[in-house]
Amino acid sequence: VQLQASGGGMFQPEDSLRLACAASGFPFSDWWISWVRQAPGKEIEWVSTIGPSGAVVYYSDSVKGRFTISSDSAKNTLYLHMNNLKPEDTALYYCARPKSAYGVRSNMRNDYDYWGQGTEVTVSS
Repeated sequence: VQLQASGGGMFQPEDSLRLACAASGFPFSDWWISWVRQAPGKEIEWVSTIGPSGAVVYYSDSVKGRFTISSDSAKNTLYLHMNNLKPEDTALYYCARPKSAYGVRSNMRNDYDYWGQGTEVTVSS
């Protein structure tokens, strides 16, 4: 199993960007997949999760209305569309696979069995 995130960089407040996560080694459309972030000096924070075949999506309160999660099963790729960026969105963003449906909104590292390498997003004026 491999997850590889990309698309990060330096952005200004109110900018938009799209993160991508290329997945391999497992039937992508059959699994829950999440975006999780870790700001400097802080614990991990769950951001968003998409269910098998994209049937269900969840967002944390901090990103609801600004971020959109989506997936392309033909490309085995997960996306996070991020609009109206704020400085508090600055973090290392990971795609991660929840171990089960019970952990799809978890802030606990152990509730995920595979992680990508992370892509850094910095929002600053």
